[in-house]
Amino acid sequence: MVDERSSVTNHFLSAFLLAIIFWNNIQCSAGKGLIMDFSNRFLVKVPKNLPAQMTVLDLSYNSISELQISDFSSSSKLQVLILSHNLIGKLNFSVFQYNEDLEHLDLSYNNLQSLSCHPVTSLRHLDLSYNNYVDMPTCPEFSKMLKLEYLGLSARRIQKSDFSVLAHLQLETLFLGLEDLSEYIHGNLPVFNARSLQIIFPPNNDYQVLPDLEINVTESLELSNIQETQVNDLRTFLLKLNKNSTLLNLTLNNIQCDWEDFIEILQTVWESTIEYFVIANASQLEAPNSIEFNYTKTSLRALTIKQTTLTTFRSDAKYLLQLFSEMNLTALTISDAGLIHMLCPSNPSHFTYLCFSNNSFTDTVFQNCKDLMFLEKLILKSNQFKKLVRVSLMTSHMASLKYLDMSLNLLQYEDHENNCDWGKNLVELDLSFNKLSESVFRCLPVNIQMIALQNNQISSISKELIELNALEEINLASNKLGSMPGCGQFRNLRFLNIEMNSVVSPSSEFYQTCQGIKQLKAGHNPFTCTCELRQFISLQKQGSMELVGWPDAYACEYPDYLRGTLLKDFHVSEVVCNVSLLITIVIIITVVLVATVSFLCIRFDVPWYLKMMWKWTQAKQRIRKSNPEDMLPNIEFHAFISYSEHDSEWVKNVLIPNLEKEDGSIRICQHERNFVAGKSIVENIIDCIEKSYKSIFVLSPYFVQSEWCHYELYFAHHKLFSENADSLILIVLEPIPAYIIPTRYHKLKALMAKRTYLEWPKEKSKHGLFWSNLRAAIYVKLSSNEEERAFSRI
Repeated sequence: MVDERSSVTNHFLSAFLLAIIFWNNIQCSAGKGLIMDFSNRFLVKVPKNLPAQMTVLDLSYNSISELQISDFSSSSKLQVLILSHNLIGKLNFSVFQYNEDLEHLDLSYNNLQSLSCHPVTSLRHLDLSYNNYVDMPTCPEFSKMLKLEYLGLSARRIQKSDFSVLAHLQLETLFLGLEDLSEYIHGNLPVFNARSLQIIFPPNNDYQVLPDLEINVTESLELSNIQETQVNDLRTFLLKLNKNSTLLNLTLNNIQCDWEDFIEILQTVWESTIEYFVIANASQLEAPNSIEFNYTKTSLRALTIKQTTLTTFRSDAKYLLQLFSEMNLTALTISDAGLIHMLCPSNPSHFTYLCFSNNSFTDTVFQNCKDLMFLEKLILKSNQFKKLVRVSLMTSHMASLKYLDMSLNLLQYEDHENNCDWGKNLVELDLSFNKLSESVFRCLPVNIQMIALQNNQISSISKELIELNALEEINLASNKLGSMPGCGQFRNLRFLNIEMNSVVSPSSEFYQTCQGIKQLKAGHNPFTCTCELRQFISLQKQGSMELVGWPDAYACEYPDYLRGTLLKDFHVSEVVCNVSLLITIVIIITVVLVATVSFLCIRFDVPWYLKMMWKWTQAKQRIRKSNPEDMLPNIEFHAFISYSEHDSEWVKNVLIPNLEKEDGSIRICQHERNFVAGKSIVENIIDCIEKSYKSIFVLSPYFVQSEWCHYELYFAHHKLFSENADSLILIVLEPIPAYIIPTRYHKLKALMAKRTYLEWPKEKSKHGLFWSNLRAAIYVKLSSNEEERAFSRI
C-alpha cells in the first residue's frame, strides 16, 4: 500500500511539475507568437495539450524516450520540431502523419537503432546523425521526400546500397558523421550529388574513406579530421579536380600536417578551380627559411587560415610573411595564428579584404604602405595596437578603405598628440574595447558615417571637436557618460547608443540638437526620476524617436523609493514640474481665496467688528493709563440703557421713571446724564457698560438702524463672554421684521433666537407685571460707596 501511494504521489508531482513548466513556456512564448521552448526541462515525455497554433517546438536536452502519434496530432501547423539530445530509441515516422507543414526535424544525438519509415513529404531539413545506428538510417520512403534540402546521417558501417535511395534527391547539404565508423569496404562510398557536402572522418587510420571520395555537382566541401597519413589522399583527391569541376568552396577542419604538406595542399588548391579555401584548427606549422610558391594565375579569391599557429622559431619571419603578402587574392584572413607582423605587398595588391584578428600586431604594421590602394575592409581586432595616431597614419595611403575594425586593442589618444590623418573614404570605424577617453573625438575621420566606441573611458563629448556632418550612427555604450550628449557636431545622426553608462537624465542640449535621431538605445542607465525626465519619456509616446529596448531596459535608480520602477510607470503632475503653471495656479488660488475672504468679511461685516475691537482695545488702554481708580470692579449702576434716539421719549418718560421711582433703589446709567465730558463716546460706552450690573437694550426698527446702538450691543455682548455674566436684557418695544435687520446684526439675531426677551405690552393692565419683572431682573444691592459715587456723577 505504501508503494502504491508513493507511486501515485510521484505521478502527481510529475504531472504538477509538467503543468508548471508548460504554463511558464506559454507565458514566455506569448510575445514570440507560436514558438514553444521546452529545452533543458528534465522531461520524460512530450507535454500534453500543446497549442494548436504552435509552429516551433524545441524539446532538446531532455530525457524523452518514446514518441506517439497523439503527441503531435493536434499540432497541425507545426513547422519546426527539435528533439536532439534525448533518449529516443525507436522512431516510426507515422507519428508525424498529421503534421503536414513539418519542414524541420532534428533527431540528432539520440539512441535511435531502427526506423519505421513513412513519407513526410513536407520535410526540408532532416537530421538523424549521432544515433546508435549500425547501418546508414535510410529507407525507400526517403526518395519521396522531394523537398528535402538537408540530410544529416551517421553510422558505424557503410554499404554502397545505403545511399541508393538518395540518388534522385536534389540535396542542398548532406552531412556524414563517420567518427564511429567500425566497418568499411573500399569502394562503398558513392558519388554524391549534394551541392554542399560535409564529412567528418574517423580519428583512426584503419579505414581509408578519403581515397573513395568523388563528387559530381558539389560546390562546397567541408572535410574534418584529416590525419597526417591521409594528406597524400587529400592531394590525390584535389588533383583529380579538373578544370570543369564544380567545386568552389573547400574547408579543411582539424588537419594534421607539416609545413611541406601545407604548402603542397595550398599550391594544389591554388591551381584548382576552388575560389574559397579555409583551413581551420590545423597543427602548428613551422615555416622554413626559404619558401617556394608558384603565384601563377589562380581561381582562388579568398584564403582563410584560423586557429592555426604559424611559427618561425628557426627561420626568418620575412619568408613566411612574404608568402601571404604577395598573394594576388581578393580576400585574406589569418586569425589566431600568433603573428606579430605582416609585410606590405611589394607591388600593388588586389586585396579588398584583410583580416588579421587575434594576433599580436603592433603599431608598426602597414606604416607607409602604399600598395593596398584597393583595400576596402581591414580587420585588426584583438591585437596589440596602442597609438591611435599611428593607426590613422596607417590608413592614410589606403585610398579605398571604407571599413576598419580596431576593437579589442590597447588604443589611446591624448590631447597633446599630433593630428590624425585618416583615409579619405573611411566611413565605418570600430574602436570598441580600447582605452580611449573623450579626446578621441579630436582624432576621428571627417567623413565617418558609423563609429563604435563602446567599452572605453569616455566621460563626455567636447563641444570643440570638428563637425562630423556625415556621422549617422555612434555607439557609446559602456562608457562613463554622466548625461545624454548633445548632437551639435553630429547634425545627421540617426542612431545613438549610450546604454550602460552613468546617465541620470538628458541634457538640455540633447533636446535642442538631437531632434533628427530616429533610434536611441539608452537602457540600463541609473536614471533619476524627476521632472527633467518627463520630456525624455514622452519621446517614445510621441513616436518622434524609437527607444530601443523600451520599456524593460529603462528603470529608475534614484530616488531610492522609486528604484526599479520602469520609466513607463513613472508619472509626475504637470503642475509640479511646470513652474510657470504652478505660479499661475498659486496666484489664481490666492485671488480666489482673497475674494472669498473679502466676500465673507463684507457679508458678515467683519471690518466693522475689527474696527470695534480696535476701538475697544484703545479705550481700555486709555482708561488704564488715565484713571486707574476707575478700573475697580465695583458696580455703580443697576442698568445701562441703550436705545435709539427715535425711542428716547419712551425711555425718558416711561422707562426710566418707572425703574428709578422716588425711593432711589434703582440707579440707571443714561448716556445723556452719565457720559463723562472729555472722554470719547466709545470710552464712555465701555465705561458705562462695565459699571452697570445689567445692560438694557430697547429694540425697535429704529434701533437696528443706529450705528451707536450697534457699538453698545457689541461691547455688551463682549462683556457677556469675557466675564461669563448674564448681563443682557432685551426689551422689544416694537416688533422688528427680520428682513430689516442688517447683516452686521447677526449677533442680535442669535441673541433673540437663544435668549428670553421682554415685550412691551400694549395693554395697560400688563404694565405693572412688566415693571416688576424688569426691576427684579436688574436689582442688586449696591454698597454705600457706590451709591455716593453714583450720586456724585448724577
